[in-house]
Formats: sequence, C-alpha cells, structure tokens
Amino acid sequence: MPPMPPKKKTHDPLSIEVIDLVATRFRTLGEPIRIRILQSLQNGEQNVTALVAAIGSTQPNISKHLRILQEAGLVGRRQDGNNVYYAIADPTVFDLCDAVCNSIGTRLTKHASIAMELQRRARRR
Repeated sequence: MPPMPPKKKTHDPLSIEVIDLVATRFRTLGEPIRIRILQSLQNGEQNVTALVAAIGSTQPNISKHLRILQEAGLVGRRQDGNNVYYAIADPTVFDLCDAVCNSIGTRLTKHASIAMELQRRARRR
C-alpha cells in the first residue's frame, strides 16, 4: 500500500469581521510604493526626507502612504525634536512578503520549465 500523502492544513472558517480585517491588510499592501517604503524601513528607522530620497517620490506622497501604513499598524513613528522617524512596527509583514515571493517564484519556475519543454519540442521539428 503506498504511503498516504500528508493532510493539508485546514483552518476554521473566519468571521466576517476577521475577513474584513484580513482584506484591509491586503489592500494596505496592494500599493507598490508602500512595499517599497516597508523594504526601505527594513534596514532601520528613517525620516520622511530619507524615504523621499530612497524611493524617489514626493514628500506629500510618502507622508500619505506612511500614514496609511501607520494606521494599519505596520509602521510606528517617533518624534525627536522637529524630526519624525518611522520604523517597522509589525515585522511579521516580511513573513507575508516572503510567503508571497516564494509562491510567485514557484509559479514562475513551473512556467519556465513548461516554456523550456515547448522550446525543445519546437527545435526538434
């Protein structure tokens, strides 16, 4: 008898309220500039001026996205005199990004191997 495949991990159904919170988190991460901000802050706290230089956007735009990230609990801010510094408040966001990147990489690898097979077949003709 062949071995049984491992059971898939199942989850209890989520309440509507929890689904709304999850969807909000994904919407927050749905803007590429916000992911770029998070990536820049992964190296340590920065002020808006440094983020503007690193990302190449305007100060009002960076500030708007920082506010959204802060409201979502992903970044925090610290004031030192006239300077405001932002830092990652929820480092688990990078676990989510890693999971998405791994999933995309797996999918692209599968597509690449299929494309290579098709190219080999086309060359044989």
